[in-house]
Amino acid sequence: MTEQSRVDLDDETPTATLPTTDPPAAEKTPTLLDQMGGPMGFVHSTVPVVVFVVANAFFPLPMTIGVSICVGLALTGFRLLHGERFSSAIGGMLGLAVAVGIVAWTGSAKDFFVIGIWASLVGFAFALGSVLVRRPLTGVVWNLMHGGRHDWRSDRVALAAHDVATLFAAAVFGARFVVKQWLYLADSTTWLAVAKVAMGTPLTVLAALVVVWAFRRTTKRLVPHRT
Repeated sequence: MTEQSRVDLDDETPTATLPTTDPPAAEKTPTLLDQMGGPMGFVHSTVPVVVFVVANAFFPLPMTIGVSICVGLALTGFRLLHGERFSSAIGGMLGLAVAVGIVAWTGSAKDFFVIGIWASLVGFAFALGSVLVRRPLTGVVWNLMHGGRHDWRSDRVALAAHDVATLFAAAVFGARFVVKQWLYLADSTTWLAVAKVAMGTPLTVLAALVVVWAFRRTTKRLVPHRT
């Protein structure tokens, strides 16, 4: 057999092909709502409030407190059994315990909401104050998350973005305080519960979206992109 014939035979020999596999699908990036606990996070924050108000409408205050604690313990156990972080589950129970503890101390059902009311005022003061001293809180947080080494305040666009985000957060805190304090003075426990639910997670998500926008805008301008 000549060399040329051998080459021709080699060329006609079928080659084995390896089965192709599709590249693994990219993992789904958690949405902002997912990072905040998802729909169940909203449920977990709402159930204790609804239970307290409904129980208060039918039972004396000591029994209302007892029902709230029992439901809180059951909800905490449910969250732990479903793999939620221990700190989140226990944190919710501790918050409920403090709220009903204040109610037991003062003897007034509306004091179930007093911590949230004054926490909103503190949040408003901190957020607004940080803008007034030209160190908007969201910008400070962004810089800390990036090693604290960026002169972000010298970038007018980044500073303006964080002014907007921090002022939006201040507006959310301020609105919560004004509405809830007015309802508190009006002795409207039921409407306090409605305001807490309506102005809770929905407004938090809106504020978080604005903060994320400011973070991304600042990162795009100040953090070099790796190729």
